[in-house]
Amino acid sequence: MIKDVIADMNVHMDKSIDALRKEYQRVRTGRASTSLLDEVKVDFYGTPSPISQVATLAVPEPRTITIQPWEPKMIQVIEKAIMNANLGLTPANDGKLIRLNLPPLTEERRKDIVKQLKRDAEDAKVALRNIRRDAIDSLKKLEKDKSISEDELKRAEKDVQDSTNSHVAKVDEVQAHKEKEVMEV
Repeated sequence: MIKDVIADMNVHMDKSIDALRKEYQRVRTGRASTSLLDEVKVDFYGTPSPISQVATLAVPEPRTITIQPWEPKMIQVIEKAIMNANLGLTPANDGKLIRLNLPPLTEERRKDIVKQLKRDAEDAKVALRNIRRDAIDSLKKLEKDKSISEDELKRAEKDVQDSTNSHVAKVDEVQAHKEKEVMEV
């Protein structure tokens, strides 16, 4: 039963770290990435669809994203969706292809992004601590129900804390990597 509680806790903690990584993918660095457009939806025959489902996305140069719609009439729809998404990008099209040129980030903007990264990392750590608390509560309930002994509870609490510490270290590692990427000129 202890193993189940700890395994379940580890699964939830891993999901929290994956959510942080996914959030960080959307953060704009100095380089172009098609993940910037993941949240942008276009109206495709009455259905809101991600741009990647109606066009081919590519990054031909470090600061350029190209979007080639599968249907030429989608160009205006995609441009409008990008403008409405408030990404700070202005689409330019040549009739077949939409280009998004990413302006270089200013030092001030980089520092703002780093502050946001720190807030997101702290939110992830809070989530990890909440998961730890839930796991310890479950273990204490097992001990109260006489399913495990007090000694087993203490050992399990130590295992929970060790696992939490390793996950917090992973969060710090992910944050440091993204910070380095953002501050790179």
